[in-house]
Amino acid sequence: MTVIGNYLKKHTEALVKDVGLEAACAMTGKSKATLGRYYSDAPEHADRFMPIDTVAALEAGAKYPHITSALAELQKITLSYDASQRNSTGGGVNSDVVTLSQRFGMLMAEYNQSIEDGIITINEAKRLLRETTAMQEILLSIKLHLENEAS
Repeated sequence: MTVIGNYLKKHTEALVKDVGLEAACAMTGKSKATLGRYYSDAPEHADRFMPIDTVAALEAGAKYPHITSALAELQKITLSYDASQRNSTGGGVNSDVVTLSQRFGMLMAEYNQSIEDGIITINEAKRLLRETTAMQEILLSIKLHLENEAS
């Protein structure tokens, strides 16, 4: 499987888990097995990806647009949320900066623990990725608040 294909499958899995497997099935009309194939890294499913209408349906119910974000990152595009979106928070920049510093501290603690033995395992990498994604969401919120204050 290509690096891009593997990257998209990981984000597909994150999207399904964000929504919840049962809810994802209900939202898309697809079975658990079908959804599982979309993010399976098994060789027989290497060329199977989630259809865009399914992505749109799931991202509407997700806390974060995992696939949209992944596609943007692959093209080196930065996303920005509209203030009316449900993902925005009302805490303001100061609150977001405090939250970001706390998440950064958690990321560094996870990293320190992960490299203790000189090897980052798959589970450790997943925890680091979760912290990095959480920080990315907070940075987007900070950007949104700053854009609102600038206009």
